[in-house]
Amino acid sequence: MLQLRPNCECCDKDLPPDSAEARICSFECTFCASCADGVLHGVCPNCGGELLARPRRPVAKLEKNPASTERVLNPAGCGKVA
Repeated sequence: MLQLRPNCECCDKDLPPDSAEARICSFECTFCASCADGVLHGVCPNCGGELLARPRRPVAKLEKNPASTERVLNPAGCGKVA
C-alpha cells in the first residue's frame, strides 16, 4: 500500500493525501508537481525513475488506511538526477 508521504522532498511543500500536485516514483519518493516537472523534468533524483501523478486514496479509506505522517526532506533541495 502506498505511504502517501505528506511533503515534497525538495521544497517541503505540504502534499495532503488528496493532492493532485503529488508526484512519485516506483520507490515512492515524493515531489510536488512544480519540482517534479520544472526542476527534475519528470525524473527522480534519488533513483532515476519516472515521476508520475500519485494516486489519491478515497477519503472513506483513509480512516482505516491513513497516509504517512513521516516527512522526508533533502536538505540540499532538488539536486542532480541519479
